[in-house]
Parts: sequence; C-alpha cells; structure tokens
Amino acid sequence: MVKRVSILGSTGSIGRQSLDVIRRLPGVQVAALTAGTSVERMAEQCREFSPELAVMGTQEAAQALSEQIRDLPIRVSWGEAGLLEAASLQEADCVITAVVGMVGLKPTLAAIRAGKRIGLANKETLVCAGEIVMAEAEKYGAEILPVDSEHSAIYQCLMGCGDRREVRRLILTCSGGPFFGMTRSQLEQVTKADALKHPNWKMGAKITVDCATLMNKGLEVIEAMRLYRLPLEQVDVVIHRQSIVHSMVEFTDGAVMAQMGTPDMRLPIQLALTYPERIESPVERLDLLKCGSLTFAQPDMDSFPCLALARDCAKAGGTACPAMNGANEEAVALFLNDEIGFYDIYRLVRDAVEAVPFRETPTLEEILETDRLARAAVQRQILK
Repeated sequence: MVKRVSILGSTGSIGRQSLDVIRRLPGVQVAALTAGTSVERMAEQCREFSPELAVMGTQEAAQALSEQIRDLPIRVSWGEAGLLEAASLQEADCVITAVVGMVGLKPTLAAIRAGKRIGLANKETLVCAGEIVMAEAEKYGAEILPVDSEHSAIYQCLMGCGDRREVRRLILTCSGGPFFGMTRSQLEQVTKADALKHPNWKMGAKITVDCATLMNKGLEVIEAMRLYRLPLEQVDVVIHRQSIVHSMVEFTDGAVMAQMGTPDMRLPIQLALTYPERIESPVERLDLLKCGSLTFAQPDMDSFPCLALARDCAKAGGTACPAMNGANEEAVALFLNDEIGFYDIYRLVRDAVEAVPFRETPTLEEILETDRLARAAVQRQILK
C-alpha cells in the first residue's frame, strides 16, 4: 500500500472520489493537490487533508487560494510548473493523474521519471503518446495501475498471466451511453442536456459526452493497446447496458475471465492505492440475485461513428491518435458551450484528422504540435 499520494485534478469527479477512498485508508496521507479554478473546493480539501503543496491552474486562482488558506502551512503554486512539481514531489510515492485531457501528458511523464506509482485516470496520456509513456515507465521502473474501471478490470483479469501469448483478446464493455438504440436521424436532434444524462455513472461533463458519442470507448481501445501491448485486432468492444461486467479477457484456450461489481469508481481507485493488497472498501457489494439479467450486444458504429473513427486512427498509428484526441477535446468543448450539434463533434474530428499532417513515428514535441494543429483545424472549420 502506498503512503503519500499526489492527486492531479483533485476537485474533479475522480479526484474527489480518490480523496473519499483516502479518508478510509489507514496511514495514507496527501502530499499534493492540484486543480483548475475551483478555489472554494480546493480550500476545503486543503483544510481537511493538509497537503504540502496546492496547485491551481491560473495565477489568479492561486492568489485567491493563498488568501483563503493563509493560516495553513501549505505552499501554493500555479500553472504547468506547479503541476509538474506536484507530479514529481519527492514526498509522494504515488500520483493519481485525474486531470482531463492532453494537459495530463507532461505531468504523467514527470511522475514516471520520478519513479512514482501512477494511478492512471487520464486516458489521453496513452492515447496520444502511449509508446513514449510505456517506454519511459520501463526505463524508470515506474508502475502504472489503471484507474479506468474497464482497464482496471483487464488488469485484474490478467493478474497471474505472465505470457501475453496466452491472451486471445481483450473485451471492453460499454454501457452504450444515454443514446443506445437511437438512429442517426434521432441523434441529429439530441441536446447537451440529453448527452449529459449517463444511465449508470456520475462523471465529469467531457467524459460523459464522450460516452454519449462512444468516443470514450474508442479512446479506451487505444489505451488498452498501449497499456497491454496488444494489436488492435485483439481489442474488442461489446455493449453491456448494466455496467456490472467491467471488462473481460478471453484466453487462447477459450476461457473468459470477467471482473464484475457495482458501478463505483472507488473500487479501481482503491486497488491502485493498495495493490497488491485488497482491503475492505465502501463500495456497495454486488448482489447477483438482485442485479437482473446481464445482456451484451454489438456496438452500432453507423449511428456512433466516433468509435469507428477511433479504431481507424488506432490502425493508422503515428500522429493520427493525438490529432483525433485534440480535435475531439476542442469539439466537445464547443458542444458543451452550445455552439455545435451532437453529430458536429464527429464531423469536426474527422475533418481535423484529415487536415493535420501525418507523422509515423512522432517525437513528444511533434505529438504536442499535432495536438495544437488539430485544435486549430477545428476552430478554422467553425469560422467557415
């Protein structure tokens, strides 16, 4: 079990649930907390958990936080420099990367190079620079434990499997989001409010929209390829509306192992902190006699083309994935601001991927430049 934890993105959904887990773990302390502009919530967290370092996204937010906690012996910083310091803080032995989007890449690499255990909730890190991240983790001996429910499920199913040749395929489950079963014509009419009504999980706005488009599952396919070092052909997706089976592994002999449980992110978060131990958790126990029937179906990639687009980008490799991710972040932000419609997300991302120059084996700098170009391509399309 880890002893001191830095949480990047502590005021978001995963960050708050991580702190709830830490409240119940004996002997685990908080070394650093980071947030964007949620000053009030960060001040509350600082008073409860007494981190050494608190980091805000902007200088103005940092100044406001400093005023609110000036009676506490907590150092306050801001911006990318503060985020990188929190990720590599000597006093922490584990870093939970719960920030949303491409902003998580640099601090994750900083934590890896400092030899930390990584509780990885920022899927964009592996989507955009998976080969670089995994190579750095191997070089510096950093342990990456996934906090996504699906990838934690795969991780648990693979415990004891020392030879990846025994794996036939990974099967990621997908709730189908709020629009499961709807046709293209129906989806043209849906609103932001509709997209934010996830049937099973309570999450941040960006990932909830990604679940509605099925882009989130596409990102998870790419993440699984990188994390478990398997080709695209060995990563499948099935719709499982109940979110009880969190994912499965099929082995070469035909055996299928599944990790099941109630839909509660605190379970994978706690495992990332206590591994290789398992201890009591606050998660509601799964009652097989009450959970009802468990169903599985093929995803509809015609009505939800973001999943097919993500698989195409995964097959292309290189800068296709960071281009897709950057464009998607930009497009989802526009959707959440009521500036575009639901299907415009897919159209903008598709066109941006085609517009950005492709590089087969990009450096980190080229990946970051691809991200910038993809966002700019989306904005150009909006201006037209």
